[in-house]
Amino acid sequence: MNKQELVDAVASAVGISKSAAGEAVDAFVAVVTQAVAEGDGMQLVGFGAFSTGQRAARTGRNPRTGETLQIAAAKTVKFTAGKAFKDSVNS
Repeated sequence: MNKQELVDAVASAVGISKSAAGEAVDAFVAVVTQAVAEGDGMQLVGFGAFSTGQRAARTGRNPRTGETLQIAAAKTVKFTAGKAFKDSVNS
């Protein structure tokens, strides 16, 4: 499912216009992105949690040349599925 299909599904499920559903989806994505970027997590009980993690610096290798290089440390984004979400997927 892509973003437009999500907007269409939300619009039909809630009974609102597609433009209003699009604004709601965009607002949700913006709020989650801002919260995670600021280091706060976001938890939706039953659905899951968005949070940040750390990836340590490490030595990598260029597969084409075999040359070793340093890969810098980085923040990562994690999503952990909630129990209700996992149960609905596995049923």
